[in-house]
Amino acid sequence: MNNLCHRNYYRSAGRFFLSVRTKYSATSSNLAGGETYESVPKVVYSLRNTAMDHHHKEEELDIGRTARVPFILSALEKSKLTPEFRGPEIVQINSFRKATLEDIRGVHDYYFPVHLREAVEEAKTSKPRYPFHMIEFNYVTDTSYEDSLAAAGAGLSLVDYVVAASKNNANSPIGFALLPPPGHNIPVVDYMGFCYFENAGIAARYAQRVHGLKRVLIIDFDVHFLDITNDAFYEDPDIFVLSTHSEEWYHRKFDETGSGRGEGATLNLPLPNGFGDVGMRNVFDEVIVPCAQKFKPDLIIVSAGYDGHAADPDGTFQLTTGTYYMLASGIKRLAEDLCGGRCVFFLEGGTSESIVSFSVAESFRAFVGEPSMAPEFEKKYAVFLHDEPSNKIKQAIQRTKHLHSI
Repeated sequence: MNNLCHRNYYRSAGRFFLSVRTKYSATSSNLAGGETYESVPKVVYSLRNTAMDHHHKEEELDIGRTARVPFILSALEKSKLTPEFRGPEIVQINSFRKATLEDIRGVHDYYFPVHLREAVEEAKTSKPRYPFHMIEFNYVTDTSYEDSLAAAGAGLSLVDYVVAASKNNANSPIGFALLPPPGHNIPVVDYMGFCYFENAGIAARYAQRVHGLKRVLIIDFDVHFLDITNDAFYEDPDIFVLSTHSEEWYHRKFDETGSGRGEGATLNLPLPNGFGDVGMRNVFDEVIVPCAQKFKPDLIIVSAGYDGHAADPDGTFQLTTGTYYMLASGIKRLAEDLCGGRCVFFLEGGTSESIVSFSVAESFRAFVGEPSMAPEFEKKYAVFLHDEPSNKIKQAIQRTKHLHSI
């Protein structure tokens, strides 16, 4: 497929819609309470109404704090992108099961959840916060273990939902897990961590084990490297991990492409400081689309990090919310073309509540086929934009294409 065809994935994304209008019933009580909708929802998102008041931290670089979720919900409400305004096109799941140890250990070391639980127990009896694995940016409170099981379980429930919907319809709704804490950066040796359980990877393994979806594509557009996910599936040929991330902090090599039977099923694309909208559109056209088409997944899972925005204090990129709209549109279209629309997004990085909340709202607009509102929002951030290192980006893309024969 040439670049012009690739661009149609996001240029035409505002025009797609679910063509099958039929009754759809969520059949499991741990999903949406058994509600019946006159049409297939376009978006299903998970949110727990009772805020996790203890799981927060005042420091600016705490991406796991719960403050982001109320900001996101407020942005969705202001944009009229909630069930109150858009039901049954947009559905919120309030009730979902927690992940089990079997779910967690599908990705993590056997003792990892044990260590987290022990740290939580110590926090209950001694300190309100306790550094987990002695990593500065990670801490626990007396609810961290249960909160982490709930966040992982929300993703599993969304997988259940989209798989159930896809069985009787041409396309399923897209899922979006909005529960903290996120799961992208786990504290392990030589890594700085913000998170606890690797939610996206746990969902991928669960989809294989429970639903028999053999091939899962994980797309990561967080500015950080998704360490645990990469390592967990490095020898697995049926879970393709495609990660775009900053080259400054995360020195994974281009030629780290998997090993053994998993050779070729890992794609690391480290990108230079100043990587921006033009670069990401080229990455989508020339890397993400052909890789997805070549792999032919049964499910797409997205680690959606919004810390690549130009105004994010923790990032090194200069993306704008318009690019997040493009990514949401394009990935949804890929899911429709390749796997019956089965796709679940997981909220990951982003330290600015206003940027994250508007970017998530832009993603929802893309999911339901509404025009982007990014140009108006981005006016105040234009001062952060500068020329992209085009030659370095082009070289990175060409090297990746050569290694993966795309």
